[in-house]
Amino acid sequence: MNVMTKTAIQPHNERPAAVWSAGGADYDEISRGIADALEHCVLRLNPRPGERILDLSTGTGWTSRAVTRRGAGVVGVDIAADLLAAAREKAAAADLTIDYQIGDAESLPFEDGAFDAVVSTFGVMFASRPEAAAAELARVVRRGGRIALTTWKSDSNLFRMFEVMKRYMPPPPTPAPRSPFEWGKTVRLCELLAARFDLKFEEGVSYYREPSGAAAWRTFVNGYGPTRMLAASLDADRRAAFEADFTAFHESFPTELGICVPREYWVTLGVRR
Repeated sequence: MNVMTKTAIQPHNERPAAVWSAGGADYDEISRGIADALEHCVLRLNPRPGERILDLSTGTGWTSRAVTRRGAGVVGVDIAADLLAAAREKAAAADLTIDYQIGDAESLPFEDGAFDAVVSTFGVMFASRPEAAAAELARVVRRGGRIALTTWKSDSNLFRMFEVMKRYMPPPPTPAPRSPFEWGKTVRLCELLAARFDLKFEEGVSYYREPSGAAAWRTFVNGYGPTRMLAASLDADRRAAFEADFTAFHESFPTELGICVPREYWVTLGVRR
């Protein structure tokens, strides 16, 4: 078995690590908003007592806690130190034993075949170098083991929310990096994973509910690193315009009780060959 000694965070991922960390403990409210999709993924993963499972891009640990409650031993990895600190506190409060570690999805600090399964819920799709992350998924899962991923569809309402944010971002570098929402196409998932995994797919819809569009803005500007950091980078007028557009997007999904945004995704289940 090959033991890998790797740098915790590669230099090109230090900036993303800071962005995702910015949400801190409030990121758990983001996970609350997608809890139905996280549970869907855990259901299809079907964790078994005694298995060793990696929760990749664990955030504040919502998925890792769900898997641990099903009897598996869980390692939770993320590049965001402040999210991991919150995950440790929440696991301790729930009296759950979970091993949380800093780690880079593109260069994981684990032996080959170290895990029976890897789960990543809307996490690995945001890796800067998707081919490297896909290769690491295959490396750390034993033969016959499995992966379970949730990834936002490339035409989902979550993608549309990012399009609102994009209007306030600086221009991307040239050449532009590949969009994380390419992980929301089964063709791209097959390109990344089918050489090493037998894949099956299932569609899902997560329903994000808040009292109002303004409440959605507060949830994201406090707890979602990309939104929080973007808002902080803008001058007062641009920030106000961003808030208005972000709020209006969410207000376009009204119900009699508030807002409810359907957000479409894929569940991918793969068995390692």
